[in-house]
Amino acid sequence: MKRDFFEGKVIVITGASSGIGLASARLFASFGARLSLAARSIDRLQAEAEKMSSASDILCVRTDVSVEADCRNLIERTVEKFGRIDILVNNAGVSMRAMFRDLDLSVIKTLMDVNFWGTVYCTKYALPYLLESKGSVVGVISIAGFAGLPGRTGYSSSKYAIRGFLDTLRIEHLYDGLHVMVFAPGFTASNVRNAALTADGSAQGKTPRDEGRMMTAEKCAEYLARGLAGKRSEMILTPIGKLTVLMHNILPRLTDRLEFSYMAKEPDSPFHRK
Repeated sequence: MKRDFFEGKVIVITGASSGIGLASARLFASFGARLSLAARSIDRLQAEAEKMSSASDILCVRTDVSVEADCRNLIERTVEKFGRIDILVNNAGVSMRAMFRDLDLSVIKTLMDVNFWGTVYCTKYALPYLLESKGSVVGVISIAGFAGLPGRTGYSSSKYAIRGFLDTLRIEHLYDGLHVMVFAPGFTASNVRNAALTADGSAQGKTPRDEGRMMTAEKCAEYLARGLAGKRSEMILTPIGKLTVLMHNILPRLTDRLEFSYMAKEPDSPFHRK
C-alpha cells in the first residue's frame, strides 16, 4: 500500500457517513489525507469525523447528491477550505429490491437521481480542479453495473449508467492526465441493503443476505486505495464478482439463468421460478 501517495491529498467522498464511504474516509485519514466528507446525515458525519486521525484536516458538508446545488456547494466549500481537489470518490448510493412489474416508477427515479445524477453533478463541478491537479475521479458501482441483477432493475440501470458515463469521460480526457476509475465491489457488508427501497419506495429495513460472510467495508476501502495509487481504470472485486462479469461476456444466456437461480434463493425473494 502506497501510504505516502495519499499524504496531503485532498479527497472528496460522498456517502461518507457509513459503509464503504466511512471506511475509506478512516483509511485515507490514517494516511494523512485532507478530507471533504459528504452525507445527508451531518450529525452522524461529524461524530464519525471526530473519531478519525486528528492529524488530518476534515471538512464535513451536509449533501444530498440528488440536488445539484448541494453538489456544487460541496465542491465550492472544499476548494474554499483546501484550495484544490485531488480525488473525488462518488460513493453515495441507494439500492432497491422489487420486480419491475410491481415497482412504482418513482423508485427508479430516486435511484437514478442519487446514484447516477449524484455522480454526474459532483464530477461536473469537481472536474476543473481535478484536471488542474491531474487527479482522480472514482465511481463506486457494483457487479450490477456489468450484469443485470433480477429484482434490481433501477439499481442495475443506474450502475450501468455510471460506468458508461465514466468510461466516456476517461476517453475524453485520455491525454489530459485525468485518472478515471470504475470501482465495482461485490456484495459488501454495509447498511445499503437495510436502506434498499421496496416496490412502493419504503425502505426494506433488513438485509436478506448474510452480511457476516461478505467482504467488509474496511477491506473494500483497502482495494479502493490500491486502485487509486495504481491508477487503475477498473477494479472488480470478489471471486464471484469477477466470475460473473467474465461469464456474462462469454456465456451471457447461461449467466442469466445462474443469476436468476442465485438471487431467487434470497429470503422473501420477489421472484421465483414457476
